[in-house]
Amino acid sequence: MALFDAVLELADDHLVLGHRLSEWCGHAPMLEEDLAMPNMALDLIGTARTLYDYAATLEGQGRTEDDMAYLRGEREYRNLLLCERPNEDFAQTMLRQLYFAAFMHPYWQAAAGGGDEVIRGVAGKAVKEMAYHIRHAGEWVIRLGDGTEESARRMKDAVEALHLYTGELFEEGAAEGVDALPSRAAIKPAWEATIDHIFGQALLSRPVVQYPQTGGRRGLHGESLGHLLAEMQSVYRAHPGATW
Repeated sequence: MALFDAVLELADDHLVLGHRLSEWCGHAPMLEEDLAMPNMALDLIGTARTLYDYAATLEGQGRTEDDMAYLRGEREYRNLLLCERPNEDFAQTMLRQLYFAAFMHPYWQAAAGGGDEVIRGVAGKAVKEMAYHIRHAGEWVIRLGDGTEESARRMKDAVEALHLYTGELFEEGAAEGVDALPSRAAIKPAWEATIDHIFGQALLSRPVVQYPQTGGRRGLHGESLGHLLAEMQSVYRAHPGATW
Protein backbone atom coordinates (compact mmCIF):
# COMPACT_ATOMS: atom_id res chain seq x y z
CA MET A 1 0.00 0.00 0.00
CA ALA A 2 1.59 3.22 -1.19
CA LEU A 3 0.26 5.41 1.62
CA PHE A 4 1.60 2.99 4.25
CA ASP A 5 5.06 3.00 2.65
CA ALA A 6 5.07 6.80 2.33
CA VAL A 7 4.02 7.34 5.94
CA LEU A 8 6.69 4.88 7.08
CA GLU A 9 9.35 6.82 5.16
CA LEU A 10 8.34 10.05 6.91
CA ALA A 11 8.28 8.34 10.31
CA ASP A 12 11.75 6.89 9.77
CA ASP A 13 13.12 10.31 8.78
CA HIS A 14 11.81 11.92 11.94
CA LEU A 15 12.80 9.16 14.34
CA VAL A 16 16.36 8.77 13.07
CA LEU A 17 17.02 12.52 12.97
CA GLY A 18 15.38 12.94 16.37
CA HIS A 19 17.67 10.29 17.82
CA ARG A 20 20.70 11.99 16.27
CA LEU A 21 19.77 15.30 17.91
CA SER A 22 19.17 13.57 21.25
CA GLU A 23 22.80 12.44 21.23
CA TRP A 24 23.78 16.04 22.04
CA CYS A 25 21.94 15.96 25.37
CA GLY A 26 24.58 16.73 28.00
CA HIS A 27 27.21 17.45 25.33
CA ALA A 28 26.03 20.69 23.73
CA PRO A 29 28.45 23.64 23.62
CA MET A 30 26.30 25.82 25.90
CA LEU A 31 23.50 25.36 28.43
CA GLU A 32 20.84 26.91 26.20
CA GLU A 33 21.61 24.38 23.48
CA ASP A 34 21.58 21.56 25.99
CA LEU A 35 17.90 22.42 26.43
CA ALA A 36 17.03 23.45 22.88
CA MET A 37 18.41 20.43 21.04
CA PRO A 38 16.63 17.72 23.08
CA ASN A 39 13.42 19.72 22.69
CA MET A 40 13.85 19.74 18.91
CA ALA A 41 14.54 16.01 19.11
CA LEU A 42 11.27 15.55 21.00
CA ASP A 43 9.42 17.46 18.26
CA LEU A 44 10.73 15.03 15.67
CA ILE A 45 10.16 11.91 17.76
CA GLY A 46 6.62 13.05 18.60
CA THR A 47 5.86 13.35 14.90
CA ALA A 48 7.43 9.94 14.30
CA ARG A 49 5.24 8.33 16.96
CA THR A 50 2.02 9.58 15.37
CA LEU A 51 3.18 8.50 11.92
CA TYR A 52 4.24 5.03 13.10
CA ASP A 53 0.90 4.57 14.82
CA TYR A 54 -0.88 5.58 11.63
CA ALA A 55 1.32 3.28 9.55
CA ALA A 56 0.47 0.39 11.86
CA THR A 57 -3.23 1.13 11.45
CA LEU A 58 -2.89 1.25 7.66
CA GLU A 59 -0.99 -2.05 7.66
CA GLY A 60 -3.61 -3.76 9.82
CA GLN A 61 -1.35 -6.58 11.02
CA GLY A 62 -1.42 -5.81 14.74
CA ARG A 63 1.93 -4.09 14.96
CA THR A 64 2.39 -1.09 17.24
CA GLU A 65 4.45 2.08 16.92
CA ASP A 66 7.10 0.44 19.14
CA ASP A 67 7.26 -2.59 16.84
CA MET A 68 7.75 -0.29 13.87
CA ALA A 69 10.58 1.59 15.57
CA TYR A 70 12.38 -1.17 17.44
CA LEU A 71 11.83 -4.45 15.57
CA ARG A 72 13.00 -3.54 12.09
CA GLY A 73 16.58 -3.86 10.88
CA GLU A 74 18.54 -1.21 9.01
CA ARG A 75 17.66 -2.61 5.57
CA GLU A 76 13.99 -2.20 6.48
CA TYR A 77 14.43 1.47 7.40
CA ARG A 78 13.56 3.93 4.64
CA ASN A 79 14.93 7.18 6.06
CA LEU A 80 16.90 9.76 4.13
CA LEU A 81 20.66 9.30 4.27
CA LEU A 82 20.90 12.91 5.43
CA CYS A 83 19.00 12.08 8.63
CA GLU A 84 21.38 9.32 9.69
CA ARG A 85 24.61 11.22 9.13
CA PRO A 86 26.72 11.30 12.32
CA ASN A 87 26.77 14.53 14.29
CA GLU A 88 30.54 15.02 13.76
CA ASP A 89 30.55 18.58 15.12
CA PHE A 90 28.08 21.33 16.00
CA ALA A 91 28.32 22.96 12.57
CA GLN A 92 27.30 19.76 10.79
CA THR A 93 24.46 19.17 13.24
CA MET A 94 22.99 22.63 12.72
CA LEU A 95 23.36 22.48 8.94
CA ARG A 96 21.77 19.02 8.78
CA GLN A 97 18.83 20.32 10.80
CA LEU A 98 18.48 23.37 8.57
CA TYR A 99 18.47 21.27 5.41
CA PHE A 100 15.77 18.98 6.78
CA ALA A 101 13.56 21.64 8.36
CA ALA A 102 13.78 23.90 5.29
CA PHE A 103 12.23 21.03 3.33
CA MET A 104 9.71 19.79 5.89
CA HIS A 105 8.24 23.23 6.64
CA PRO A 106 6.79 23.83 3.14
CA TYR A 107 6.08 20.08 2.85
CA TRP A 108 3.83 20.12 5.93
CA GLN A 109 2.28 23.38 4.81
CA ALA A 110 1.22 21.67 1.59
CA ALA A 111 0.13 18.50 3.42
CA ALA A 112 -2.12 20.53 5.74
CA GLY A 113 -4.49 21.08 2.82
CA GLY A 114 -4.65 17.41 1.81
CA GLY A 115 -7.50 14.96 2.08
CA ASP A 116 -6.16 12.71 4.84
CA GLU A 117 -7.35 13.64 8.32
CA VAL A 118 -4.38 12.12 10.19
CA ILE A 119 -1.82 13.76 7.89
CA ARG A 120 -3.58 17.10 8.26
CA GLY A 121 -3.39 16.77 12.03
CA VAL A 122 0.32 15.95 11.96
CA ALA A 123 0.99 18.79 9.54
CA GLY A 124 -0.86 21.39 11.62
CA LYS A 125 1.49 20.81 14.55
CA ALA A 126 4.66 20.10 12.58
CA VAL A 127 4.49 23.31 10.53
CA LYS A 128 4.99 25.38 13.69
CA GLU A 129 7.79 23.15 14.94
CA MET A 130 9.66 23.22 11.63
CA ALA A 131 9.40 27.01 11.47
CA TYR A 132 11.20 27.15 14.83
CA HIS A 133 13.80 24.60 13.70
CA ILE A 134 14.58 26.71 10.63
CA ARG A 135 14.96 29.82 12.75
CA HIS A 136 17.11 28.14 15.37
CA ALA A 137 19.37 26.19 13.02
CA GLY A 138 19.52 29.06 10.54
CA GLU A 139 20.73 31.50 13.19
CA TRP A 140 23.56 29.13 14.07
CA VAL A 141 24.53 28.60 10.43
CA ILE A 142 24.77 32.38 10.01
CA ARG A 143 26.57 32.84 13.32
CA LEU A 144 29.18 30.22 12.47
CA GLY A 145 29.50 30.97 8.76
CA ASP A 146 30.01 34.68 9.39
CA GLY A 147 32.00 34.18 12.58
CA THR A 148 35.61 33.44 13.33
CA GLU A 149 38.04 31.92 10.88
CA GLU A 150 37.66 28.57 12.64
CA SER A 151 33.85 28.60 12.74
CA ALA A 152 33.64 29.67 9.08
CA ARG A 153 35.96 26.82 8.08
CA ARG A 154 33.88 24.29 9.99
CA MET A 155 30.66 25.50 8.40
CA LYS A 156 32.14 25.35 4.92
CA ASP A 157 33.35 21.83 5.70
CA ALA A 158 29.82 20.97 6.82
CA VAL A 159 28.38 22.16 3.51
CA GLU A 160 30.92 20.08 1.62
CA ALA A 161 30.15 17.02 3.73
CA LEU A 162 26.34 17.21 3.74
CA HIS A 163 25.10 18.97 0.63
CA LEU A 164 25.54 15.91 -1.56
CA TYR A 165 22.82 14.18 0.51
CA THR A 166 20.18 16.86 -0.09
CA GLY A 167 19.09 15.66 -3.53
CA GLU A 168 17.34 12.70 -1.90
CA LEU A 169 14.93 15.12 -0.22
CA PHE A 170 13.18 15.61 -3.56
CA GLU A 171 12.89 11.98 -4.65
CA GLU A 172 9.24 10.95 -4.61
CA GLY A 173 9.89 7.46 -3.23
CA ALA A 174 6.77 5.61 -2.12
CA ALA A 175 4.74 8.82 -2.06
CA GLU A 176 4.60 9.11 -5.85
CA GLY A 177 0.97 9.30 -6.85
CA VAL A 178 -0.33 9.40 -3.24
CA ASP A 179 -2.96 12.16 -3.20
CA ALA A 180 -2.78 12.64 0.58
CA LEU A 181 0.84 13.80 0.39
CA PRO A 182 2.41 16.65 -1.60
CA SER A 183 4.91 16.22 -4.39
CA ARG A 184 8.45 16.32 -3.02
CA ALA A 185 9.84 17.72 -6.25
CA ALA A 186 7.43 20.65 -6.04
CA ILE A 187 8.95 21.65 -2.67
CA LYS A 188 12.41 22.25 -4.15
CA PRO A 189 11.99 25.97 -5.08
CA ALA A 190 10.85 26.84 -1.54
CA TRP A 191 13.73 24.83 -0.04
CA GLU A 192 16.29 26.52 -2.29
CA ALA A 193 14.89 29.97 -1.45
CA THR A 194 15.28 29.33 2.29
CA ILE A 195 18.78 27.89 1.96
CA ASP A 196 19.94 30.69 -0.36
CA HIS A 197 18.57 33.36 2.00
CA ILE A 198 20.41 31.92 5.01
CA PHE A 199 23.57 31.07 3.07
CA GLY A 200 23.73 34.65 1.80
CA GLN A 201 23.94 35.92 5.36
CA ALA A 202 26.35 33.13 6.36
CA LEU A 203 28.76 33.95 3.49
CA LEU A 204 28.25 30.45 2.07
CA SER A 205 27.61 29.24 -1.45
CA ARG A 206 25.14 26.50 -2.30
CA PRO A 207 27.13 23.85 -4.21
CA VAL A 208 26.00 22.23 -7.42
CA VAL A 209 26.03 18.46 -6.88
CA GLN A 210 26.26 16.39 -10.05
CA TYR A 211 26.14 13.00 -8.36
CA PRO A 212 23.98 13.11 -5.22
CA GLN A 213 24.16 10.36 -2.64
CA THR A 214 20.90 8.41 -2.47
CA GLY A 215 19.68 4.97 -1.47
CA GLY A 216 18.06 5.47 1.92
CA ARG A 217 14.57 5.04 0.50
CA ARG A 218 15.66 1.64 -0.82
CA GLY A 219 17.14 0.54 2.49
CA LEU A 220 20.73 1.15 1.39
CA HIS A 221 22.38 2.82 4.37
CA GLY A 222 25.82 3.50 5.75
CA GLU A 223 27.18 1.69 8.77
CA SER A 224 26.31 4.66 10.98
CA LEU A 225 22.62 3.73 10.89
CA GLY A 226 23.40 0.23 12.11
CA HIS A 227 25.24 1.65 15.13
CA LEU A 228 22.39 4.08 15.81
CA LEU A 229 19.73 1.36 15.69
CA ALA A 230 21.78 -1.02 17.84
CA GLU A 231 21.85 1.60 20.59
CA MET A 232 18.28 2.80 20.14
CA GLN A 233 16.71 -0.67 20.00
CA SER A 234 18.78 -2.47 22.63
CA VAL A 235 16.41 -2.16 25.61
CA TYR A 236 13.26 -3.02 23.67
CA ARG A 237 14.86 -6.04 22.03
CA ALA A 238 16.18 -7.27 25.38
CA HIS A 239 12.71 -6.93 26.94
CA PRO A 240 10.17 -7.20 24.07
CA GLY A 241 6.69 -6.16 24.95
CA ALA A 242 7.68 -4.71 28.31
CA THR A 243 5.53 -1.89 29.65
CA TRP A 244 5.79 0.44 32.61
